Amino acid sequence: MSFNIGLSGLSAASKQLDVTGNNIANVNTTGFKKSRAEFADVYSATKLGTGAKTIGNGVNLANVSQNFGNGGMDSTGNVLDMGVQGNGFFVLSSNGSLSYTRAGTFKTDKDGYVTNTDGTAKLQGFAADANGNIIPGVLTNLRIDTSNLSPQTTTKIGSTINLDSKSTPITVPFDVTQTSTYTKPFSTTIYDTQGNAHSLDQYAVKTGANTWNVYSLIDGRNPDGTAPTVTVPPAAPAAPDPVPVPVVFDSAGKLQSIGGIAGQTSIVVTGWIPGGMVGGVWTPNKAGANAAGIAVDFSKTTQYNADTARSAITNDGYATGQITDITIDATGVISANFSNQQHKAIGQVALASFTNEQGLQAVGGTSWKETFSSGQPAFDGGTVGTNGSILSGSLEASNVDLTSELVDLIKGQSYYQANAKTISTQSTIMQTIIQMA
Repeated sequence: MSFNIGLSGLSAASKQLDVTGNNIANVNTTGFKKSRAEFADVYSATKLGTGAKTIGNGVNLANVSQNFGNGGMDSTGNVLDMGVQGNGFFVLSSNGSLSYTRAGTFKTDKDGYVTNTDGTAKLQGFAADANGNIIPGVLTNLRIDTSNLSPQTTTKIGSTINLDSKSTPITVPFDVTQTSTYTKPFSTTIYDTQGNAHSLDQYAVKTGANTWNVYSLIDGRNPDGTAPTVTVPPAAPAAPDPVPVPVVFDSAGKLQSIGGIAGQTSIVVTGWIPGGMVGGVWTPNKAGANAAGIAVDFSKTTQYNADTARSAITNDGYATGQITDITIDATGVISANFSNQQHKAIGQVALASFTNEQGLQAVGGTSWKETFSSGQPAFDGGTVGTNGSILSGSLEASNVDLTSELVDLIKGQSYYQANAKTISTQSTIMQTIIQMA
């Protein structure tokens, strides 16, 4: 019996040394989680159980558990290198078979799909629609689309404006070529359907106490492409071209009406025909414009005793853009940045969480598979529940403590030697008994 006990001890000590050696071997493996050998004692028993004075029958390996604690973060500067600060796992798909990993060393293949380091599995996440809205719930292969961003015609613009209440009213007819006929000009770049840039120029003219006129020109011309003119007959001046839109403020300097409509907060520039000068002649460029016109929001316009100024310009139109780089935030949302100063979400990295991480089955390559014991995974983005946040440009290091493992190595060696001594002692006793025979 003592031989069996000693042999079981040798086997257990050997397995502990194997586990410790594996931890040490993977001290520099990205996303590696250290393991621990867990042992249980063995008793011989019959149907009636064990007696009160039963001696143990040795030891066996009960389990090899893994410590899923977070490792440190190593900065790499590569945007597709990602680490998880929490309990979530990256999700990989190899021909539809899902695996889970903490090793965030990702790259793109020739088709733009985000894959693991050896290109055998694709990173899973949530897609984005044409407007950059994330579509949650359904996993898909994440892809970095490097195609150009299509242009968008301008439909509305806005800004924060203050018109100086001290400005002197102007009584002469508006003439775009004469700066003395308007108080302040404002210009905004707008875009037609082909992404061509144009200048929407608006001229504010103070006409009296709390009253202003606003004239709108595009590329220095009326929206329909005709040149602006001003007719001043001998009698009272005719209505100037372009047509003014009256803007009225109350005694507190707040916007009261636009175009004679109380509560109106915007001017709509209609009838725009995009074009430009060709050989000294204005010519339509065959591009289109928003059929409903361009709404110019004046809701944040005031008339206070301060310099006339404009800030916080907004514009929903833009030219064609080429992708310049991508960013990944803590929730895993991948945003593409374009040369036309636009930003658009193109997908979101998914993280999986499990009820029982210890139930996962290690399959190598710093990856695990779902099992009955682990429970089914829940998929979501970063910063949700216990998933933790995603840190782009960094990799999670192994959580192996080398000092601790070296101590365990010494202890394991001592256990092995002690169990070998047990067998040696039993052999000596048997030899003594044999010699007595």
